[in-house]
Amino acid sequence: MKLRYLATVVVLALTTVAAHAQTQGNVGIYLNPIAIRVSNTVADTGPYAFLGQNSKSQVFYGYNLGGYYDFYHSGNLTAGLDMRFADLHANNAMLKNFLVGLRVSGQPFARPIKPYVQVSVGSGTTKAPSSTVHVGKLAYGVFAGVDYTLARHVDFRVFELGYSSLSTVSSATVGSGNGTGIPASTLIDFSSGLVFRF
Repeated sequence: MKLRYLATVVVLALTTVAAHAQTQGNVGIYLNPIAIRVSNTVADTGPYAFLGQNSKSQVFYGYNLGGYYDFYHSGNLTAGLDMRFADLHANNAMLKNFLVGLRVSGQPFARPIKPYVQVSVGSGTTKAPSSTVHVGKLAYGVFAGVDYTLARHVDFRVFELGYSSLSTVSSATVGSGNGTGIPASTLIDFSSGLVFRF
């Protein structure tokens, strides 16, 4: 009985948010290609080297799936939450992350151009090329981009740039300590694509 009650409350809450969002036009959904350059100041030489043996950087490619909900409006300024999931691969290694963040956007220029910034935190999971071990760690990042209105419900995401940090799988996080001095990796990402607004 309690599960049925909880499900009813969740459905009613989502319906209310969706109805409010449709009148305000403040929900956006996106599925965009993404490229991330992952780099580290120390090369890992162990069997769990995420970037490859003796490598300090690698470019990962994949997709970014997410959405935002703007709940605050004041003039040309809006603020809300952004939730996103990224799935990327390179050199038989894998990187997945799930981030939730605070997003602020505005229209300081002509109407179709909408810059935004956001700060996000969440979890990142990585797998090394020659291992089946997955390691999940805290991830955080700062993102900035520009959306350009194409139609009433469609924006073109001209670009999004991000800077984030994640402790990836390595000989420091798995194994017998072959890489005890390996710090968190730096992630610089770029994406572009379409945003559908409701």
